[in-house]
Amino acid sequence: MADRLSQFTWLDKPGENARWLGEIFCVSFFRGLSPVEVLDRFGPEGTTGIGREMTIHDLGEVVGDFVRKTQGGSGGGYVGVRQVDGWSMAIELLGWYAVRPDYLTRLSRGCEMVAVSRHAYADDSFVYAVDGELITGFDPHLPGSRWGSEPDRINPDLHKLGLPTEILHDEAWEKSWHRLYDQRILRAFALAAEITGVVFTSSLLDGPLLVGPITQQA
Repeated sequence: MADRLSQFTWLDKPGENARWLGEIFCVSFFRGLSPVEVLDRFGPEGTTGIGREMTIHDLGEVVGDFVRKTQGGSGGGYVGVRQVDGWSMAIELLGWYAVRPDYLTRLSRGCEMVAVSRHAYADDSFVYAVDGELITGFDPHLPGSRWGSEPDRINPDLHKLGLPTEILHDEAWEKSWHRLYDQRILRAFALAAEITGVVFTSSLLDGPLLVGPITQQA
């Protein structure tokens, strides 16, 4: 268990590349789509090839400009995508659109998608979707309360990580609360790694990203 989580402890450190992620971010993984195709799905309907190559620092700059102009509340406005071990990985700084029901349907159409969202001032999220359908989703600190068309499909992966698959009550809940809450994001990324085979390491933020706008839906 400790070995599985140790790969993600950098997310809790103020230094390294975690500083670019901050308190609000979303990382999503897509199997069956290229980075260009992922970017097209985040962007305006019917547009293609709108991406620009940037570093994570550059992405942070354009996101910062967008947030200042929109005064917050509309996410980061941009997403950066790169290829990793057969999956396309998308990073939203100050964003959460990949876990929104109205977006994940479009994003996961014809492919497999896993996404983890951290939001210091709202709900964190984990979602697993296939071909436009949400298979399972839950708050990372409440893995026993899942929803979707087949919420138990990933139960074997949850068991590997010591996560409960049923709602805990009373004493069991009290004993597990701090463990589940304090390690919620680490365990969510460990779960994503179990499903995708992609370990979200800090080095994945070092390479170039294909960056484009996120369509703002009402």
